[in-house]
Amino acid sequence: MSLFRQLWLAVILVTLTSFTGSFAVSMLSTRSYLEQQLQRKNIDNANSLALSLSQLSKDSVTIGLQIAALFDNGQYESISITSPDGKVIAERMQNHVDTNVPGWFIDLFPIHAEAGRAEISENWMQFGVIKVVGHARLAHQALWEQAESLIIWFLAVGILSGFIGILILRGIMKPLAAMASQAEAITERRFLTISEPRILELRSITRATNDLIRRLHNRVIEETSRLAVLNNQMNHDSVTGLANRNLFMSQLGEIVDGEDASRTGAQSGFLLLVRLNDLEKINQKLGRSETNKLLFQAGSLMSRIADEASDLESSDHLAARLNGSDFVLIIPDIDDASQLADRLTTELTTLLSQSGGEITDFCHIGAVRYRRGDKLSELLANADAALATAEGMGSNAWHVIACPSGPSPFTANIGDWRHIFSDALSEDRFKLDFHPVASPTGEQLHRETVICMQAQRNGGWLDAKDFIAIAARLDLTGFIDLATVRHALESLKLSSGELAIYLSVETIVAWEFRNKLIDLLRQHPDLCRRLWVEVPEFGAFRKFEAFHDFCHTFKKLGCRIGVDHFGHHFTEPQKLAGLGLDYIKVDSSFVHGIGQNRENQKFLKGLCNLAHRIGTIVIATGVQTEMEQKALTKLGFDGMTGPGIR
Repeated sequence: MSLFRQLWLAVILVTLTSFTGSFAVSMLSTRSYLEQQLQRKNIDNANSLALSLSQLSKDSVTIGLQIAALFDNGQYESISITSPDGKVIAERMQNHVDTNVPGWFIDLFPIHAEAGRAEISENWMQFGVIKVVGHARLAHQALWEQAESLIIWFLAVGILSGFIGILILRGIMKPLAAMASQAEAITERRFLTISEPRILELRSITRATNDLIRRLHNRVIEETSRLAVLNNQMNHDSVTGLANRNLFMSQLGEIVDGEDASRTGAQSGFLLLVRLNDLEKINQKLGRSETNKLLFQAGSLMSRIADEASDLESSDHLAARLNGSDFVLIIPDIDDASQLADRLTTELTTLLSQSGGEITDFCHIGAVRYRRGDKLSELLANADAALATAEGMGSNAWHVIACPSGPSPFTANIGDWRHIFSDALSEDRFKLDFHPVASPTGEQLHRETVICMQAQRNGGWLDAKDFIAIAARLDLTGFIDLATVRHALESLKLSSGELAIYLSVETIVAWEFRNKLIDLLRQHPDLCRRLWVEVPEFGAFRKFEAFHDFCHTFKKLGCRIGVDHFGHHFTEPQKLAGLGLDYIKVDSSFVHGIGQNRENQKFLKGLCNLAHRIGTIVIATGVQTEMEQKALTKLGFDGMTGPGIR
């Protein structure tokens, strides 16, 4: 039973006890008073009647008429006259009188008063004794009216007291409820402070809890800020501020071979490889400081051109510095890179001349079209070949390879894909592939799932990376995510253990699909506790408000919430602390070769310490070798998945 109900029942019990006691005391005292009054009236009436009869003739007719006259007014229960020897001379009795007083009340509070007695004389001799018993009807009527008044009064006072009690109890329960919410938030790894209540006893507790949460939150923010700086140093060039080779390779790999539907869904674009020539000569002429300034301006120029050529909401466009003289641009959803390459060449040479450089052959650009499904090695080889061709064409030249680098799995046009998805969804031609996620000791934490689709009846199965981007382009990821959840729930019904499913940010943002997911999960509360739900990092932070609400809602259902592909978009670390994440999956680019990469080791160790401090487990993805497993175990990882995990 809740505290509110207990307090309310206590108030009601005390009120009823007080009312019952007061009512009983009032009724008993009033009854005693009425009995005394009735007895006094009996005596007075007996004396008066005896005196009257003493003066009248003593024949039976006269006596009978006198008694009848008095008795008929309805105030008497009985009147009797007995002789000195005990013989009844005359008697009148009334056994029943109609009254509006309930019988149970008369039985509960009976009124008994002694009869009035007086002697009747005749010629100075005793004629007899008259006995008068007044009727208690009027006394009960008065007592009942008193009871009604008391009941009405107590009801009025009770209602008023109840209203006041509710206000008081709410004043007590409100800070208690806030403290309960605060405690719940702590268990969910969220840092929630509340206002101090007016109640003195609760104020000190609230103040101490708030101070503890603030200190813990500040420590987490400090640690996340430090990691964000370290992450930025690892993924960005110190001179230009552009992405470095590590971040470029990770993002390009996701573009051509990833399954992240939170990206734009662009199936193709251009990769531009830019080489600046004779930087040593420029450094000798301008000096190190001015040369760095020139490189910064060149990087800003490339970043601006990439932004202008792409949708600013796109996660795919990127400008990066690969090494001292080589830069690269990723531009999605453009059909021709010739104008872009020409513009870039012109503005770079203009920038050099404005800086005082005298190099006539400053830059060369090689551009190549990419498509999802391309092999990364072949794509980069084609980009190098395009750059080499440009360098052989003369000063400040560029060359574009517009043909795809190889066969693509996406042979159908967009209209055909729409029909493929429609048929597959209507016939539920989807299944889940499972991959283990193990602890450092080899114990299975859960199985992660990958949705697969059968494009044609009785045909082969496509992996998510082969179709999810097209589904995003057609706004169909919500339907696919619903299919993923349904199949995951069916699998949980048939097997033990826990499953992790991957949801697109588009589904989280779309209220229609999110509500359908919630309704579906609410039908299986026991299965929700075995379900891990993860969202890609970029999309989660890009749509942070929707993701924050998603975390709060789905955690209430019992699901565990995590972020996949974690690490490269660690730009707003303060947001991480308030999400209450159950787990994070570190992007595979941080894992490959971790045994030799000291910078990544430093970052990942700090990330593990921070995550453990707020109760979040850390899982490594893309683990391939036993050496990587050992290194990750030393760094503090709680789980691993990838080709090397069985």
